[in-house]
Amino acid sequence: MNNTQYIPGVCNIGPAEIRLRQRAGWIGITLTAVLWSLMAYLGAGALWRLLLFFPSALSAVGFIQARMHFCAAFGMRGLFNFGSEVGRTDSALQAEFRAEDRKKALQIIVYSVLTGLIVASIAYFVS
Repeated sequence: MNNTQYIPGVCNIGPAEIRLRQRAGWIGITLTAVLWSLMAYLGAGALWRLLLFFPSALSAVGFIQARMHFCAAFGMRGLFNFGSEVGRTDSALQAEFRAEDRKKALQIIVYSVLTGLIVASIAYFVS
């Protein structure tokens, strides 16, 4: 998908924003790997390993947003950005567009939370 324009519920970010989401995904996966390795090395208890939920969910939200070309935070607020400058946004004016965007944003959030829960559960049960 190479959308270069706003499509409600489908695409609300352009290349600059997508790169930012990819970077967040890589940071999250790196944090997850480093923390998991550190916890294994230190013999951290199972409950401590549940903390891996946070960096793994961060990684998932970054990669999912980049793959879907859709920012969940923008979607929840009815915004989009296809400019070359990160953070500059325009508003989705029609209520039905904003509703479609919120639906997609919630989908991304649910997928990210589920990913974090799966990783944390695996870390919990792996000694």
